[in-house]
Amino acid sequence: MGTQTRQRSAEERAEQAKALHASIVEQVQQLADSGEWRRFLDFARSFHSYSLNNLLLILAQHPDATMVAGFRQWQAKGRQVRKGAKSIKIFGFREQKTIQPDDDNDATESGGTADHPRRYFPILSVFDITQTDPIDGAEPLPENPTRNLEGADDHDVLEPLTAHLEGSGWAITREPLAHANGYTDPDRHLVVLGAGLGVEQEAKTLIHEAAHIQLEHVNDLDEYQQHRGRMEVEAESVAYIVAGLTGFDSSAYSIGYITGWANEDLDLIRDTAGRVLKAAHTLYDAIES
Repeated sequence: MGTQTRQRSAEERAEQAKALHASIVEQVQQLADSGEWRRFLDFARSFHSYSLNNLLLILAQHPDATMVAGFRQWQAKGRQVRKGAKSIKIFGFREQKTIQPDDDNDATESGGTADHPRRYFPILSVFDITQTDPIDGAEPLPENPTRNLEGADDHDVLEPLTAHLEGSGWAITREPLAHANGYTDPDRHLVVLGAGLGVEQEAKTLIHEAAHIQLEHVNDLDEYQQHRGRMEVEAESVAYIVAGLTGFDSSAYSIGYITGWANEDLDLIRDTAGRVLKAAHTLYDAIES
């Protein structure tokens, strides 16, 4: 009787996992059809890409910063920097060419022979979106369809999944991260989770990184770079399904994430179903064991 009960439970779980994967396709289709993702993508691309040093400066001064721009840039986007807001200081970059004199003539007589660029790094002031308010009559900004989960329950995922990974030789650590919730370093056999994540988001992120390991995405980083979109779709699809099987809904984060990495390609999501479902069942068993 016990064996039949477990078998029936396994069959029911398999059907639930298939339904969860099918719902990914449906929700990605809905997001793509709404145009919400494309509007946000166009908006996000309108922001300057900052160097790593400037990103670190931004996060050191404003740890919760998500979108930063200069005073007039925000005005052009329909938002006004709040009076009294403390600016975030970063380094700009300018280059000015100077004419060097010839060996036997000064620059005014000969015009010189070589351009020697002189570089400047002026201090610039930028502001996070949280330091701005919408300008009356301006078009509302598109919302990011990928939002971190805010639940305070890990749904009994973190401890057993950490034990599973550590048993396979992986260490888990938490570090401040600029533009990621986590990553896996195969050289150090290390899974890094972003410090300060909410508990539910941390659980989902750990499943995502464990999926990369289970799917062997980290075995060849050159291949990962070549097929990063597909591999990120697979890992997040696994995370969404395992989250659903353990009792929480990660769609607020997962659907936008998958939509972006799949570039709205539904066939890509469908074609990865076999690998995704196999990995999802393996990780779920590790969590429940």
